[in-house]
Amino acid sequence: MDEKDILGRIDEYVGEEQRLREKLQRDELGREEERRRLAELEVALDQCWDLLRRRRARREAGEDPDAAAGVRPPDEVEGYLQ
Repeated sequence: MDEKDILGRIDEYVGEEQRLREKLQRDELGREEERRRLAELEVALDQCWDLLRRRRARREAGEDPDAAAGVRPPDEVEGYLQ
């Protein structure tokens, strides 16, 4: 996945987040379903941003950005501050 693909995914996830909030406001979606899906989106976004940062860091260090192994598992990405 290159930088353009990652940014595309981020845009998709942000768009879905906005649509979920709009559906909730129109009572087309239950609060629990919204919370569940928003939590999933938050993790997916964190994974994308993590991969993007690692690719950019490799490029800035003169290394191959494609050597960044790929998307890290949620527990690794979400566990940075713990």
